[in-house]
Amino acid sequence: MSISDPGRVPAAQAATRLNLGQLLCNASRQFPQQLIVHGERRFTYAEFGRRVHRLAAVLDALGVCAGETVAVLDWDSHRYLEAFLAVPMLGAVLHTVNVRLSPEQIAWTIEHAADDVILVHEDFLPLLDAIRPRLAHVRRFVLLCDHAGGEALGGLPFAGEYEALLAAAAGDFAFPEVAEDARATTFYTTGTTGLPKGVFFSHRQLVLHTLGVRSTLSGTGQGHIGADDVYMPITPMFHVHAWGMPLVALSMGLKQVYPGRYEPAKLLRLIVREGVSFSHCVPAILQMLLNCPDGREMDLDGWKVLIGGSALPESLAIAALERGIDVFGGYGMSETCPILCVAQLTPEVLRRPFAEQVRIRCKAGRAAPLVQLRIVDDEMNDVAHDGIAQGEVIARAPWLTEGYLHNPEAGAALWRGGWLHTGDIGTIDADGYLKITDRLKDVIKTGGEWVSTLMLEDLILRLHEVAECAVVGIPDPRWDERPLALVVLRGGASLDPAMIRAHLAGFVAEGLIPKYALPERIEQVEAIPKTSVGKLDKKAIRAQYAG
Repeated sequence: MSISDPGRVPAAQAATRLNLGQLLCNASRQFPQQLIVHGERRFTYAEFGRRVHRLAAVLDALGVCAGETVAVLDWDSHRYLEAFLAVPMLGAVLHTVNVRLSPEQIAWTIEHAADDVILVHEDFLPLLDAIRPRLAHVRRFVLLCDHAGGEALGGLPFAGEYEALLAAAAGDFAFPEVAEDARATTFYTTGTTGLPKGVFFSHRQLVLHTLGVRSTLSGTGQGHIGADDVYMPITPMFHVHAWGMPLVALSMGLKQVYPGRYEPAKLLRLIVREGVSFSHCVPAILQMLLNCPDGREMDLDGWKVLIGGSALPESLAIAALERGIDVFGGYGMSETCPILCVAQLTPEVLRRPFAEQVRIRCKAGRAAPLVQLRIVDDEMNDVAHDGIAQGEVIARAPWLTEGYLHNPEAGAALWRGGWLHTGDIGTIDADGYLKITDRLKDVIKTGGEWVSTLMLEDLILRLHEVAECAVVGIPDPRWDERPLALVVLRGGASLDPAMIRAHLAGFVAEGLIPKYALPERIEQVEAIPKTSVGKLDKKAIRAQYAG
């Protein structure tokens, strides 16, 4: 079924539609006293439900109708969660703007999505002022503030301040019936080549993703969450719906804590103060929290952390486990809503040696319900599931994007052969665990051998002195490409490049990596370029060091 323009459905079908409104209604009724926390503000689920109705009334008064687009520029907050529901439930489309893109890219995404109304946090007013000539399509703005007042509205055509507008609106707004295949959300990929691409998802896809992930994570055992857990995202809500986890938490009736702008010390205090027991983030964020001086004496025992965005290094997993953190990997991408699989340990795996358990925690994981995963060769023939044979990871699931907004050619390439092509290379072992070995565009071909940059990074990060590492291939007239390693050392540490090569030579002797994987160039740097969502920006690294 194709995603259609929003529309009403016959009454006979309304009871069976898959709609975000069902998630809100069930949560408000089943868990009315559960809490949503942002700063000093605390709302029960019942109050939150009324606020969603009030926001819808505000947007309706601003003329937002089915098919129009409402954008949000905000830190992680209760407001964002309210917009996750109110905007699509109106039949409109929510555009979650990546505030870490460049001003030029942000302006382009606002134009490309044809945003009609923008909800904007006061911190981003200078940004909008800078790109104001590009905002001709935007009719009105709503100001978001983390403090009382908000009178200084600036020069943009503001309808008012968010909390004041909600206070004056009715809490019983009557939502229209919206078709389950109506487009609910749009956001833009953070790829490092060309302009960002818009991906979009329907109500049906978001509900099915919510139920699939909930089924994967709920229950008992390693990495599972239940009614007593407290959820806090440490993945921005603009990035793939915060991995869809806010809606999962809502459906399970969990206490939810929204941290606003990410500051390591504040995040750690919230974990302790609010009893946070489940979060998700990229490896760089977890490393930052473990290294934060304010958190070295904090009790993080029992905190469950799902890692995605890039591979979980074994050294980071061990460091987290030593602090009592139940850390494990997951896998997906912007185009997959995003979760495809999670590396939870089965009871049988939990009986294996610790080192093997760590290796499995660092894999991408096993497929969630309704997810089909294959690893294929260039002709789309399946390769063996022996943990050794490599191929491109392709997928099917009922919640994958149909394509790219206003870009049918790229969408056709994404779905060639009837399967979504991830652009990742991986293996699947006999237990069904997927391991991502590299990106197709990042793997290094040198001396006739394929070298995994992810493997090299993981091995280098096993040196205690190394805090961060990135490996890329750079052109070489003799060997086609050669590995280049960038390393950031821990404060006060000293490590000679020859010592890193000697460390890697040991793994060559073990047969774990080929001799051609030994990098001739190892550069110590103060920082490694990253994308707007904290991934290593290997395109920028290659451009900087190729010469």
